[in-house]
Amino acid sequence: MPPEGDPKLAVELFRLAYERQAEGEYREAIELYTRSIEAFPTAEAYTFRGWAYSHLGDLDRALIECKHAIEIDPDFGNPYNDVGAYLIELGRSEEAVEWFEKAIAAPRYESRCFPHFNLGRVYEGRREYKRAMASYARAILENPEYTAAHRAFRRLQSMWN
Repeated sequence: MPPEGDPKLAVELFRLAYERQAEGEYREAIELYTRSIEAFPTAEAYTFRGWAYSHLGDLDRALIECKHAIEIDPDFGNPYNDVGAYLIELGRSEEAVEWFEKAIAAPRYESRCFPHFNLGRVYEGRREYKRAMASYARAILENPEYTAAHRAFRRLQSMWN
């Protein structure tokens, strides 16, 4: 039986929340994401509410939001990558690796360049430069326009020359 609620209202509230977030209005965005979730809970709304919390520096709350998103839709890749990114910010890079691997494997994920790039960051921090370069290269293959991955790859490449 599908969850009850108003999916159309949830989508409209999500759109408004995303606009507020893009404008840097994180608290207003959180309120709108909350209303979207109340109308009809989605993994996207939880993930993006977590992202808004992260912009306010509340990484613990951001992690909780992503885990709610994963409970709703374990196939959605974004929250896995975000968990890993928040763990890096919290100084827990070793824990992040499995989350990036889950993001890469997620059936519903359009931005696999991000977890590849983030894995590169972890490997670079460990001084595993060949693995880092391979991860950055994979990020570039996934998205040839991803300038951060190009910069990171070239930076490491210059170390070898």
